Amino acid sequence: MIKAKYLTKVTDINKLYLEQVVNEGDIVVDATMGNGYDTKYLAQKVGKSGFVYSFDIQEDAIKSTQKKLVKENLEDRVKLILDGHENMVKYIEGEVSCVLFNLGYLPRCEHMIITKPNTTIKAIKHSLKLLKPHGIISIAIYTGHPGGMEEKNSVYEFVKSLDQSEFNVLECGFINQINNPPQLVLIEKKKEY
Repeated sequence: MIKAKYLTKVTDINKLYLEQVVNEGDIVVDATMGNGYDTKYLAQKVGKSGFVYSFDIQEDAIKSTQKKLVKENLEDRVKLILDGHENMVKYIEGEVSCVLFNLGYLPRCEHMIITKPNTTIKAIKHSLKLLKPHGIISIAIYTGHPGGMEEKNSVYEFVKSLDQSEFNVLECGFINQINNPPQLVLIEKKKEY
């Protein structure tokens, strides 16, 4: 049963889905590390036998995330990568059960550094190839900043074109919230791509 407290943020709703997908021993990807909350969550979910690849282009993100991981003694199961998510295939071998994206900018940091449509689409394409059958790509799309709607439109245009015999694509969002509430898009890989 979903409790009301879980219907307040897209990230909480996302975890309801991820709880069913990410298991101990899995390899997963945090494509947009940010302040490290998702990286820490994923590291806890995959356990000692799993592994997390986490990407960001900002040193502040790496530092913030590293602190969280060290505090929880999780740093041995995570690789923090100072590079764009569009380059993930340079670092990841094997299939992954989950790839997380939080599009937009790093909270409490420079708002001019944002995810961009062209690199995000490239990263999603790589994610589709890395994903194991029944794995999930989760994309939280924030639009309340310059460039946000352009990126959302690019992501939607791309995911709408995915072959339904190979992928399920689900959209989720708050329809009664003001100030550009984020949208959640989930892509499930049905079979080998």
